[in-house]
Amino acid sequence: MNFPIFVEAVNGQFAASLVGAPGVRVVGPNRTQVLTSLKAEIQRRVALGELVSLEIESVSVSSLAGKYGSDPTLRQISDEAYRLRDADRVQ
Repeated sequence: MNFPIFVEAVNGQFAASLVGAPGVRVVGPNRTQVLTSLKAEIQRRVALGELVSLEIESVSVSSLAGKYGSDPTLRQISDEAYRLRDADRVQ
């Protein structure tokens, strides 16, 4: 299992944190040590619980495409809008 980790120099030390989880962070004297410590911390947390991923359905305009295609009310509204538009063109 791979996790994205952010490593940075902070006040003469190194800090490593789990991307997306700022509370999972360690600070130490060198890059190797903070990566080793962070790995141990992630393993500890995973052992305490369950690592899962959730799929969230996106809510966007494109997700509405075709959703109301068979709705008779929408068809009536559309027909009326087209009728009014066409009537304005004639005048």
